[in-house]
Amino acid sequence: MASQTTAQHFDKSALVEIYEQYNPKLYRYAYRLLGDESLAEECVSETFSRFLQALKNGKGPGDNISAYLYRIAHNWATDHYRGRAPDQALEPEMHEDPANNPSTLVTRQLEQERVRQALLQLTREQRQVIVLRFLEDWPHEQIATVIGKTAEATRALQHRALAALRSTLHEQEA
Repeated sequence: MASQTTAQHFDKSALVEIYEQYNPKLYRYAYRLLGDESLAEECVSETFSRFLQALKNGKGPGDNISAYLYRIAHNWATDHYRGRAPDQALEPEMHEDPANNPSTLVTRQLEQERVRQALLQLTREQRQVIVLRFLEDWPHEQIATVIGKTAEATRALQHRALAALRSTLHEQEA
């Protein structure tokens, strides 16, 4: 794995390794936040651009390149949507199993739409914790680094987000 030190010296192989390792993950994360392919691509591009600029200025991540890159991507998405909610919070199923019958596919799509709509009712921070914890499978400590809170505060935020999500989904059923 490329280190912070080799990246700071603009070691080409270290930078390529960082890009190859994080590009698909950041794209998936940005797409979930933004709900648009071109915006997700722009977000990832800007994330790596800001990362390189920070390295050039002698700044950048400490020990955790991953958290640093996700933080940049999140900040870009937040800036983009400042004052309005994104249209989607989850990526649609990109690789459906063709063996599924149409009824199952329709049911799954309707359920995903329900969850998307419920996620839009959460705060940005709550939505970010849910996406990172359950869709990206991150531990609380890593999420805490990205959002600038303690792991305990992240757990509490997750608990409140899940309660709000559960409540919204129950209201939608009624």
